[in-house]
Amino acid sequence: EGMEHHEPSGMYYNWYDEATGEALRSWPGTGDVVHPFVSSVDSGWLGAALLVVANADPVAGPKARALFENMRWDAFYNPGDGKNGHPVVRTGGLMHGGFFVFDHDRPGGVYRGTHVGGGDVWLTTHHYDTIVSETRITSYLGILTGQVPGKHYFAPWRTFPATCDWSWHEMQPVGVTRTYLGIEVYEGAYTYRGMHIVPGWGGSMFEELMPAVFVPEETWAPRSWGVNHPLHVRAEREHGLEEAGYGYWGFSPASDPFANYREYGVDALGLNPEGYFSDKERTNYDPGFGTCRPAKNPNPTFGDGVVTPHASFLAMMFERGQATANLLKIEQKLGAYGDGGFFDAVATRSGTIARRYLSLDQAMVMGALGNVLAKDVLRRAFSTPDVEAALRPVIGIEEFGAGVVED
Repeated sequence: EGMEHHEPSGMYYNWYDEATGEALRSWPGTGDVVHPFVSSVDSGWLGAALLVVANADPVAGPKARALFENMRWDAFYNPGDGKNGHPVVRTGGLMHGGFFVFDHDRPGGVYRGTHVGGGDVWLTTHHYDTIVSETRITSYLGILTGQVPGKHYFAPWRTFPATCDWSWHEMQPVGVTRTYLGIEVYEGAYTYRGMHIVPGWGGSMFEELMPAVFVPEETWAPRSWGVNHPLHVRAEREHGLEEAGYGYWGFSPASDPFANYREYGVDALGLNPEGYFSDKERTNYDPGFGTCRPAKNPNPTFGDGVVTPHASFLAMMFERGQATANLLKIEQKLGAYGDGGFFDAVATRSGTIARRYLSLDQAMVMGALGNVLAKDVLRRAFSTPDVEAALRPVIGIEEFGAGVVED
């Protein structure tokens, strides 16, 4: 309640002086200038947490609800029509990466404007435009509050197109085009180990499953997330155990055993041609793009694979037995366990451990455990009947191009 924030939107900045509650203007230790930034995805997780507390905690709930109801999700929503000087984006509109509030010297990538009044801000020209991403929690909050239209959910890519002029992305997808709420959607999917899977940007577990900690996507959207979530988990497991031969699985951005932080994932499950790789060596899987681009490395040999326990905890919501067995091996054979629980990541061949605990990753561990062991406790607190009434009719009508490939 007392922290400095952007009052017209009710949103909070990314970095604070924890002693005063003021947004940082200089970086501790170096004095480098900090331009207060409001991130759409980070605000999404704050909003999700506030909604959980509002619905589940009778003591703190009223204050949490007041904070949540003051948040304007349409502050991030660009309808995409080019009006009022805003960039033209995909039909249905997309979420900005966020905005800076004060004048700053950041070169490029921003423009002055506002979607909610209260004075111009510096909005990012970058928008989130893929559906398999942790960023969809912000879209859910906009839709369930009625501040963003349901058609926005169908604006992000499922995959990029399969045509040769898009041949830069990881592989040529397969799929058909369907129409939902007046939006044409190419229901593309990647082909991997006998499966058609809708990919994320990097191919990581948290892109796929972090929103599912709060929303029972596989139940409310059985023909999309109900198919894709189990297949993504299966694909990560088969990559680690069979394709790469690490003996372990579960790949997601984490503290790096060899440095500070790095994005890990399964390259074949990501649109990014430079990938979130699963090993220290950054082994690139390149199957080509049909007749448009020849394959350069369709059958790679992988090196020192890096797994992170939080990925297995997320997977536990869909493969409880397999994920539990994997975690036991990580603890007992790799020794990646300390007084605070599982360390953040471990390299499977060298045994190098990132002996740190990242708060975000621990939150995913605890959230997934709460759902698995306590009858969807986080999901029940977030996905109330009112939320279901607003969100399920939107996400439930879609049919992904995902599935097991028939011979």
